[in-house]
Amino acid sequence: MLATIIEIIFSVYTIMLLVRVLGSWFPRLSQSRFMHFISFYTDPYLNLFRRLIPPFGMIDLSPMFAFIALQVIQWILLAIFS
Repeated sequence: MLATIIEIIFSVYTIMLLVRVLGSWFPRLSQSRFMHFISFYTDPYLNLFRRLIPPFGMIDLSPMFAFIALQVIQWILLAIFS
């Protein structure tokens, strides 16, 4: 039961991160209330990685590392609680 809840929470957050990354490609979309909601919950997490991995010009690799870290954390939690 707890493993299922962990999977759902991490899946929802992963989707939110994906929406945030894809939404950043469309400046007009980033002004919507929906994107402000998504940004409010995802930017603090992404900013942890942005401090460690600065963007290379227009390319920001921090979301890639954020996705990987999120997946690793999920695997660890599932191993503990399964």
